[in-house]
Amino acid sequence: MTQVFINGATDAANVREHDSLDASIQELIRAAAEARNYAYCPYSNFAVGAAIRTSDGSIYTGCNIENGAYAASICAERTAAVKALSEGKRQFVACAVVAQQDNGFTTPCGVCRQFLAEFASNGRDIALYAAKPTNLPLRVLCTSVLQLLPNGFSFSSSK
Repeated sequence: MTQVFINGATDAANVREHDSLDASIQELIRAAAEARNYAYCPYSNFAVGAAIRTSDGSIYTGCNIENGAYAASICAERTAAVKALSEGKRQFVACAVVAQQDNGFTTPCGVCRQFLAEFASNGRDIALYAAKPTNLPLRVLCTSVLQLLPNGFSFSSSK
């Protein structure tokens, strides 16, 4: 088996073949891949698409949107989450991220991990699937927000 590097560590145990995943997960990955087509990334040329499934089964998609003032840029994961939040959805059950990276998978950045962790409270984690926009069959990193961000920041009195 080929070694898979995730955040500098080898992690082949969490990599699955796309075809072996549940149909609802495949649907979420396809939605993220489609959202990637709308990325606005003239500075990095690194297009990312994300899709979030809420507890009622709805899917919200997002893409990265860059800006010349880098702090004003927004990642695909937060775009999808903000779309869901702005429509009253607060319970996320899964997120897919699709981007092309030669070595390893693209997982949410630190800001997105913390942002999503805000909604992974009360013992509820958010499943996370990272894939590349290649032709099927493809391999998928299967993890979760809390696995990627153990001990994330929270106000203990606000939860």
